[in-house]
Amino acid sequence: MTDVKPETLDKLKTVSVATLCTALFKRGLRNQVVQDVRPVKAKGENMVGPAFTLRYMPAREDRNTLAEFRNPEHPQRKAIEDCPPGHVFVMDSRQDAYAASAGDILITRLMVRGGAGVVTDGGFRDAMRIGELEMPAYHNRPSSPTNLTINEAIDINVPIGCGGAPVFPGDIVVGDDDSVVIIPAHMADEIADEAVEMTAYEDFVVEQVKGGATIIGLYPATKDENLQKFAEWRKANGR
Repeated sequence: MTDVKPETLDKLKTVSVATLCTALFKRGLRNQVVQDVRPVKAKGENMVGPAFTLRYMPAREDRNTLAEFRNPEHPQRKAIEDCPPGHVFVMDSRQDAYAASAGDILITRLMVRGGAGVVTDGGFRDAMRIGELEMPAYHNRPSSPTNLTINEAIDINVPIGCGGAPVFPGDIVVGDDDSVVIIPAHMADEIADEAVEMTAYEDFVVEQVKGGATIIGLYPATKDENLQKFAEWRKANGR
């Protein structure tokens, strides 16, 4: 697992998922957004942390009765207790929200243990309560049936797919009020640095466009005069 600098995580809290997608695309990565997930409730700030994963597989009826939850080693329960503080718990629920990936009691426990957030490409039970928690949570939609209905929790902290995106343990997960992106850990530092620079220029562009400027030559910057204006704007705004 690649160590990511704490200052990198701080930088990633200040940039949008859209900007991160552009930085990743420049490096040839096109498939890092977790598709068809959204915040249970918008928080107005980014979720950032290394990924800790859980994989579900299709349930076989003789193996997935309610009695399984009495097993202290049940992978879903164990993963909640094992997820390190500061990590984002990411679940591969086979892109199926027919049954829930977890409910408010487990997600509350994750939050109390210091989790940075939770993402599933399935759904949550008691979603309205999860939305009221301080910890960010992302899913496809509310779903009331227990996960045992169609899923078996089978693997903890292994490579998974979540919403079509590859997720390796330790990859950096960033979620904003739009969506979630997965940044390979080994490139997180450079992606964060570039995204901060891109964000400064994008903020400048928005201000210029609101003032009536054309986007031609401004976005992207192809005129030296716009780069000069940006340098002056940046100095004046401490960016």
